[in-house]
Amino acid sequence: MPYRLGPEARSQGHRLHVHDTLGSTNTEAMAQARAGETGPLWITTHRQEAGRGRRGNAWASLPGNLAASVLWPVAGVAPDHLAELGFVAGLALIEALDATCGTLPDTASVGSARSFRLKWPNDVLLGGAKLAGLLLEAETLPGGRRAAVIGFGVNVAACPEGLPATSLAAAGYVYDAEALLEHLSDRMAARARAWDRGRNFAALRADWLARAAGLGSEIAVRSGGHSLEGVFETIDEGGRLVILAPDGNRHTVTAGEVHFGTAATAA
Repeated sequence: MPYRLGPEARSQGHRLHVHDTLGSTNTEAMAQARAGETGPLWITTHRQEAGRGRRGNAWASLPGNLAASVLWPVAGVAPDHLAELGFVAGLALIEALDATCGTLPDTASVGSARSFRLKWPNDVLLGGAKLAGLLLEAETLPGGRRAAVIGFGVNVAACPEGLPATSLAAAGYVYDAEALLEHLSDRMAARARAWDRGRNFAALRADWLARAAGLGSEIAVRSGGHSLEGVFETIDEGGRLVILAPDGNRHTVTAGEVHFGTAATAA
């Protein structure tokens, strides 16, 4: 089936550009913003040759996987709420996976082979392995207008070798990236409307925590050559990770590489 947006996304004025080949869907979406586009505009491609993740890491886009970005309007969004779009997008993606693959029971554990969970700040796990990554990028354009782009990379048909990653196909799900994008666009439209430019982040935060990986477990966060260890207690009102350290002190983390369980003690 061809790529298309869902009915709710279309009713809210979302548009879609489909390419045979692109370097990066995020790069193309930001280029559209610099050219005057305001969005919501979805960009997807059948072949992405220069995908990237956080901190400049490469993202391998294998055939049959989903590579898509959305240029999101941020007029009226206060700067301190902009990062919340990453949580909007994470919930939208996991709900799109639920809708496409079948909703999982609330009792599904993080280690379950069919358990979708959100890993702070921007990954989706399946059975404890990385299934998808999100990349939120923002830029102030000439004239002071701001642009925000959210990239989605999902291992639908395959995953890179030699990494702790998985794909939907490897877990026994049989469906395509085109169907996922249709559900994703609808869930993004609905979740962003409920978020209301940051006015309702408290409700979204509660929903995110209900699907969080590693909540209440041992965690280590590495950043800048340093490692902070403790228990993953929550995310705060700004989306920052809160760690309860062994000495009883609480620490908030804005960025870093997260490890759970035995990997946390070895980090």
